Amino acid sequence: MLDALRVQPLTSSGFAPFGDVVEFEGHDSFPINKGMADRYHALADVELGGEQAHAIISLVDSREFDMPRKVDHLEYHPLGSQAFLPLDANPFIVVVAPAANEPDLGKLAAFVTNGRQGINYRLGTWHHVLLTPYAAMRFICVDRTGPGDNCIDFFIPESDQLLLELP
Repeated sequence: MLDALRVQPLTSSGFAPFGDVVEFEGHDSFPINKGMADRYHALADVELGGEQAHAIISLVDSREFDMPRKVDHLEYHPLGSQAFLPLDANPFIVVVAPAANEPDLGKLAAFVTNGRQGINYRLGTWHHVLLTPYAAMRFICVDRTGPGDNCIDFFIPESDQLLLELP
C-alpha cells in the first residue's frame, strides 16, 4: 500500500518555500481607474533566466482529475517562474518539493486552494501537474518563453510514489 501525502490548506507562509500565493486577502491595494478599481500590486515576481527570455501569458483549460491518484511525476522550470491564476472559483491542489537538482521526495508538500487563490512557483521549484479534482477549470498561466530547455521531468520510481487523496 502506498503512503499517503497529506493535503493542507494553502497559506502564504506554508507555501513560501516554493513560491507565492496570489490572492486579495492580506494585501494592501490602491485605487486606480479614477477610483473605480483597486489594484493589488506586485503579488508575485515573474522570474526569467537565460538569454532572449521574456514573460508570456497563456490560457490553460484543465479537465477534472480522478482521485485518489499516485504522485508519480514532478517537473521544474530552471529558467523561469510559473504562475497559475484560476478563472473559476473552485479549489485545486498543488504538490511541490523544494528547488534542487533532483526532488527531495521526503519534502513533498501538498496544498489545496480556497478557490480564490492563485500560485506562482519560484524558479526551480519541483511540482506535480495542477490537480483539479473538484471540477474542470480554466487558468491564466504566466511563465517564460525563449531559448533553452525550461521543463525538466522527473519520474518517481514506483516504490517511492505516494497516494494523494482529497482532504
